[in-house]
Amino acid sequence: MKRALFICGSLNQTRQLHAVARELRDVRAFFTPYYGDNTVELMRKLRLIELTIGGNKRRGWCFDYLRREGLDLDANGRNGPYDLVVTCTDMVVPRNVRSQPLVVVQEGILDPDGWLAAACRALPLLPRWFAGTALTGESFLYDRFCVASEGYRERLLAHGAEAHAIVVTGIPGFDDCTRYLQNDFPLRGYVLVCTSDTRETFKFDNRQKLVERAVRIAGGRPLLFKLHPNENAERSRREILRYAPHATVYADGNTEEMIANCDVLVTQWSSTVFVGMALGKTVHSNFPMAELERLMPWQNGGTAAARIARVCRELLASEGVGRRAGHRLHAVPNEREARAS
Repeated sequence: MKRALFICGSLNQTRQLHAVARELRDVRAFFTPYYGDNTVELMRKLRLIELTIGGNKRRGWCFDYLRREGLDLDANGRNGPYDLVVTCTDMVVPRNVRSQPLVVVQEGILDPDGWLAAACRALPLLPRWFAGTALTGESFLYDRFCVASEGYRERLLAHGAEAHAIVVTGIPGFDDCTRYLQNDFPLRGYVLVCTSDTRETFKFDNRQKLVERAVRIAGGRPLLFKLHPNENAERSRREILRYAPHATVYADGNTEEMIANCDVLVTQWSSTVFVGMALGKTVHSNFPMAELERLMPWQNGGTAAARIARVCRELLASEGVGRRAGHRLHAVPNEREARAS
């Protein structure tokens, strides 16, 4: 039986890769939290990347999930090589998997381009992750990159990706948003604000401006805030209630179900805007609406994990010959063909 290593990250990324692994019943799957080479590991031990998926906190959350689900562990892929590696991002690609067939699965929305992304592209010595997730897909160390939509495929092609390597599959978690309509969340008819961990990832965030904007949008309607899991919850709660004392603040709970029951969704840089759009909500975002509509993840009835698994099987069947040898597989290359399959 062939073996595959799944390099996980946040809980959302881990659940997505677990969904793909469940579709690969003929492959023995092993799992690891996100990891890197010596520099990344040193930064983790010194707690310099604690607010990222490479930090100890999220690594612990990932281990907890994997153990709770009874999955086979191989921390940092030490028991390789593997017949296939599936990872949640290519922002860091560990050297011990670079010679193996590699599939990347997009998690959600990507940071916008800006001066920092341009600097990272122009100066190869700067790590791609300096620009947040803006340079996702630009390592070109993968054989296949499974993306959420044709819009994201076009984005990667514009930045130099090879056409055959970018496959529109949709992504688990964002491919069947109507399922969130059946839920037990007790509230209805409110304005929901999904905040971002902007400050925790060393970007500027005017929290007062966001809260005051949300109060204006609510116009007297009930106002709920759902904090990002990576936020400093105590600080955020204190700030929100200072400017919106009648708001309700949730640090935990199912965000998608909260979106399903709201009338209006307000976001900053969050992927949750796609859930609101898919469910026909009135949405507000820091991203331009035209761009969001172009990038909107394909709603394929919850088949994204199976489609990604198909890409993995085709790469396995090629006996490791992928992008690096210029071998083109018969994976679905665009949304139009995927819809017809």
